[in-house]
Amino acid sequence: MRIELARGDITRERVDAIVNAANSSLLGGGGVDGAIHRAAGPGLVDECRALPELTPGVRCPTGEARLTSGHDLEARFVIHTVGPVWRGGQQGEPDLLAACYRQCLAVASVHGVDSIAFPAISCGVFGYPVEEAVPLAVRSVLAWTQRKPSRVIFCCFDPAMASRYRAMLALAT
Repeated sequence: MRIELARGDITRERVDAIVNAANSSLLGGGGVDGAIHRAAGPGLVDECRALPELTPGVRCPTGEARLTSGHDLEARFVIHTVGPVWRGGQQGEPDLLAACYRQCLAVASVHGVDSIAFPAISCGVFGYPVEEAVPLAVRSVLAWTQRKPSRVIFCCFDPAMASRYRAMLALAT
């Protein structure tokens, strides 16, 4: 597996799938979630709305992933995952965040996705500390042993976030 770092807008990545750091309704929100929904166009929210609710308002529980088409995006697919809200780290947040990466990679593998771009899941409004999330993200991807996807990109909009990923990737390789 080749791991890369990209600095920029994940909605413009030329990959098979981009990951959406979503909320559990999958109907759009702020940050990367809102940017993906805006760039994908109204078909994405329509497709998400058609996904079954497991409980009222929850189409994807924390730590799981769901696949939709990419609609107006460069990517063929969007893999939506719901990261944990940071509550101090004693509420299972690390396990849930690691599960997000594993589940996205598993969904990608099942659907023949060869290239996938991840944002920094849970590091925005969900408040996960970057200094803990970045190593966990890199370790989770490096632990993936399946053949697909063969190319993983950590896509960072923020230069400081890109620097953290660059440093962690340098240590890991």
